[in-house]
Amino acid sequence: MSSETNGEFAVPISINRDTNNPPRPPVWSLESASSGVPLPLHAKCNRHGRQGGICCKDLKDDDERTLLDPDIVRDVVIGLSDGLTVPFALTAGLSSLGESRLVVLGGIAELIAGAISMGIGGFLASQADRDHYQFLKRHISARVQRSCDGEMEREVYAILGPVGIDEHTAQAVTKSLRAVECGGSEGPVDEEQQLRWKDEVGLTAFLLRFGEGLKEVPTRRLYLSAMTLGLGYLIGGIIPLIPYFFISRAHVALLYSCILTGVVLLVFGAIKARVTGAGNDTAGYVRGAVSTLMVGGAAAAAAYGVVVLFEGDP
Repeated sequence: MSSETNGEFAVPISINRDTNNPPRPPVWSLESASSGVPLPLHAKCNRHGRQGGICCKDLKDDDERTLLDPDIVRDVVIGLSDGLTVPFALTAGLSSLGESRLVVLGGIAELIAGAISMGIGGFLASQADRDHYQFLKRHISARVQRSCDGEMEREVYAILGPVGIDEHTAQAVTKSLRAVECGGSEGPVDEEQQLRWKDEVGLTAFLLRFGEGLKEVPTRRLYLSAMTLGLGYLIGGIIPLIPYFFISRAHVALLYSCILTGVVLLVFGAIKARVTGAGNDTAGYVRGAVSTLMVGGAAAAAAYGVVVLFEGDP
């Protein structure tokens, strides 16, 4: 085969005829590219220069756990933490009255009201985040339309400069982003595709995401946050009440409630360290478990002490 075709270099590729292994896009070593012949982006890989011929995306790290969505983790942590500490502190305080029936009634009333309140709070907080994003989006979009190229280049460089991007590259990025947003891109653009990606590309989206550190809050996020916070509070709050359903003497039930809640707080703290990435070793898991236990124990002790203090006043 000739090395040149119509004045351009031709790169031979092997054809995979194995039906059990479907063909993949051709990949060449970075060092094997001829001068002046740009390789397609998906073909750029140095797997041939690495032992075993493993592609970079197939390399495994020492820690391969998949972390959950930070927003969901935040809501779960807030819901369960409040559920384990607030009702537990309340039941600990009511235990000084001596009857488990009063503790159960007061605890359930607080648990239902607290779960509803947490759900509504999560919904309203997410709604406020969405409204804030929409306001900034309109504001920045209008500013992009009326600002000159120099001002936009300065804003983009202010974002990219600290991470090592030079002014020339920042100017090229600004030009490309502004062309996409303002309709200055060359070639035909499918109308449906343009409408689909209109809010996700361009200079406004770039300034929002990397300048303001914001991302759009979808509508489902409002309901997901409300449900996660409410259910987390409900599940966490029912745990301290369990001993009071079976033991009539509140002071005795309080001991079992402390043990049960303490164990759950320790387990919850360790799980929280796992899903948030804070637990990289045994010390990280222990730190997360003990810190959660200390926060819950301090809240319960404060509530119990206040009730005993007022109960002792004549």
